[in-house]
Amino acid sequence: MDSGIVAAVDARREEAFAIRKENFCDTISFFAPGLKRFSTEEFQQKTPRAFRPISLTGSACALQCEHCQSKILEPMIPLNPREGLFTLAQRLHQQGTTGILISGGSNKTGAVPLQKYYEEIARIKAKLGMRVMVHTGLVDRETARQLKAAGVDGVMIDIIGANETIQQVYHLNKTTADYEQSLAYFSEFGLSIRPHIILGLHFGQFLGEYHALDMISRYPVHSLIIVILTPLVGTAMQNVPPPPLPDIETFFYRSRLQLPETPIMIGCARPLGDHKVAVDYMAVDYGLNGIAYPADGVVAYARKKGLKPKFFEDSCSCGSA
Repeated sequence: MDSGIVAAVDARREEAFAIRKENFCDTISFFAPGLKRFSTEEFQQKTPRAFRPISLTGSACALQCEHCQSKILEPMIPLNPREGLFTLAQRLHQQGTTGILISGGSNKTGAVPLQKYYEEIARIKAKLGMRVMVHTGLVDRETARQLKAAGVDGVMIDIIGANETIQQVYHLNKTTADYEQSLAYFSEFGLSIRPHIILGLHFGQFLGEYHALDMISRYPVHSLIIVILTPLVGTAMQNVPPPPLPDIETFFYRSRLQLPETPIMIGCARPLGDHKVAVDYMAVDYGLNGIAYPADGVVAYARKKGLKPKFFEDSCSCGSA
């Protein structure tokens, strides 16, 4: 690589890391939620039942998005309507679970069908004291109000910044304005907002990621979760390569500069192998605050950068700096 380019990259990393040091303490968070088993020499998952995902719709999803086609729902615990959400949570609580993610497939308007579960969510909070995170999809004002009244600990939503991606990948007759409106409703009711941006969602290419970042920057979000397109077998994108590392690196840099006081996490979904290793090291270099399922060697690298690792067995969406 040209020496001038190397110098420019080094300067950007130093700038981003300096912003981190100015705005946060010297800890970095590593997460291993019970979405899957995880163990490395640096981080051994001890209580895999601590945080569990629940799908309200089982493996059903009306959208069948090009990158997923319900695959991410399959490892989740399917809700049996006869059992009910509270009873399921109570059973998990008895097994040692202290936090749950309530998710599910979307309906044709891009929303997870939460309406029947507000009272049960409130009971879970009041009776079991569990941490409850909710992946909502698009919401209307009443949904945001009800989630606040139920006492959820945080709401998660994928923010898409290109109309083409909404229509061609998610098969939704919506626009980016609908996603920003959801952020506005969450903000109106003071919910703890943990938006996600999927890098390379438009068939492996960057398209609306920076617009999504702009939208998020206008609201008081608790944290930003960055995930990366991961080609899944059995989906229309199974052979689509993930976005190039230089594009990801630039996005890390821009996100740190644009959200200097907001914790930024690398979420569970990202390609494995050498790609994951490179991404995780870059996350440390650019002053990001947390990494889910860190690659081997990244914890030691963070220590070399003067950071103090903290380990958690819940979702990165639960974390803060």
